[in-house]
Amino acid sequence: MTDMVREILAFILTTSGWILVSSTLPTDYWKVSSIDGTVITTATFWSNLWKTCVTDSTGVSNCKDFPSMLALDGYIQVCRGLMIASVCLGFFGSIFALIGMKCTKIGGLDQTKARVVCFAGLNFICTGLCSLAACSLYAHRITSEFFDPMFVAQKYELGAALFIGWAGSVLCILGGLIFCLSLSDGLNQSSSPHHSNRRAFINGAVSGMSSRVVSHSQTSHNRRPDYSNTPQHFDKNVYV
Repeated sequence: MTDMVREILAFILTTSGWILVSSTLPTDYWKVSSIDGTVITTATFWSNLWKTCVTDSTGVSNCKDFPSMLALDGYIQVCRGLMIASVCLGFFGSIFALIGMKCTKIGGLDQTKARVVCFAGLNFICTGLCSLAACSLYAHRITSEFFDPMFVAQKYELGAALFIGWAGSVLCILGGLIFCLSLSDGLNQSSSPHHSNRRAFINGAVSGMSSRVVSHSQTSHNRRPDYSNTPQHFDKNVYV
């Protein structure tokens, strides 16, 4: 799988996950409960991060917004903050991903684009973690109240929004991890030409030195002393 195909796959995963996470914020059914009659369901209670509602058997819904943010339970305030942070991080992660992907013409050099894509991957990982923490905290509160025998108020079950949020969180984390792998690949590709040029320069220098040494040795070997034109002087005692 090439780097471009892998980045496109990661962008599809992260964008899909971010859309799912964003869709859970206004979704109605974070928690749901129903009162069943002998034949039909007489009333359905459901709630999300912003309001609580009840729907009767005729389909008429009566909703009530939470009156004050300061009067809310702590876990609802924490879930609101985490989900809003998740949506914002995913938005900026999408922008950085478009700038740093290799299939786009903006972003500069490959090494710079790899760093931008890695930063986008970190944003998407934080997006998935924030959404995962918010949905898990809300689900933990529902299950703890449902299985508490001392809790006598209306008991709720897990709504569809929680499962959508978990699915979007997993997609964001997987796509973010794939984006982070582009940093090592981009740095390796950017450094490989320097290493190849350096290796070629060293090999050329070594081969040049070796050829020079060989040619010098051959020249010194072929150059022999010539005594044919050298005048010979003999001493008088040479004939004795």
